[in-house]
Amino acid sequence: MELTTGQQRLLFFVVVLALAGLGFYLLDGRGSGGSPGAASSPSATASSAPSATGTASAGVPPATVPAATPVSTAGGAEIYQWLPFTPDDLSAAAKTTLEFATAYTTWSYTEDTTAYAAKLNGLVTSDELPVLESAYATQGVAAQRTGQKQVSKGSGTIDSIRSFAAGTITFLVTLNQQVTSTQPTSTQSGQWAVTVLSSAGGWQVNDIELAKLGNS
Repeated sequence: MELTTGQQRLLFFVVVLALAGLGFYLLDGRGSGGSPGAASSPSATASSAPSATGTASAGVPPATVPAATPVSTAGGAEIYQWLPFTPDDLSAAAKTTLEFATAYTTWSYTEDTTAYAAKLNGLVTSDELPVLESAYATQGVAAQRTGQKQVSKGSGTIDSIRSFAAGTITFLVTLNQQVTSTQPTSTQSGQWAVTVLSSAGGWQVNDIELAKLGNS
């Protein structure tokens, strides 16, 4: 059924309110701005890797995803009848996103590219995996990681949903890392846009980029 302009605006308002309420169930907490450092990151490209600067964070919070529950409007209608995904879809997409965030930001100088990619296998699409492998193996980043004996422990928290369509959701995610090495320990945080796609095998990450790039 074709919606009028007024109905579309009302629907958008209802969806925003409902997703904001749903965030209280999906999110463990919100992170602060900035971005993890390239020296303490598995990647070096702007579209698929943490950048070269970062701000301090209190630590690495746990990543959990409670099951999403249907959200009703004041009139009693469930908003999911107007959305291209179900509550179970949203929970599964968020779960994959947070599992990816942990795998993406957790690595050691003792891991080669093959070992790092093995942790991401199944969480990312076949198109995205080579991009992340290449970024992890970037010569300068890899040399610094090995030379300083860097070990990163990380996780992510979902801040909000940036956009969605049939079979795809883009989350704004704060990635947190604590990196130990021969240098002083650093804790860094930054917001990223993570896009997941639905397939027969479940949800998989198809793209990660700095959140601010999507606003440019």
